[in-house]
Amino acid sequence: MLRDEGIIRHRGKIEAVINNAARAQDLVREQGSLAAYLWRFEPRPQDRASPQTASTSPASIALSKDLKKRGWKFVGPTTVFAFMQAMGLINDHAEGCVVREEVERARGVFRRPG
Repeated sequence: MLRDEGIIRHRGKIEAVINNAARAQDLVREQGSLAAYLWRFEPRPQDRASPQTASTSPASIALSKDLKKRGWKFVGPTTVFAFMQAMGLINDHAEGCVVREEVERARGVFRRPG
């Protein structure tokens, strides 16, 4: 893997991906799914930042700390915030933005799996 030019060749990051995959499997066994675990960290309305002004949040800090406690690597609050944005857990698109509306519809479908 360290010679594969198609990936980031950083031994620590490669090892972290392997480690985090095993930790993800642990979470699935413990919580039933990754979604069930992750949606517990949905930001409360009063904790949401103004659109596209933040790179971390109380929710991303809490999730980062919990993942680190569970043995995950390379999961700092900024990285976790970007992940939370990508999965729709944090929707910081401006009011009136068509993408904001799309994300909100998707959130309604996937929110808090039971």
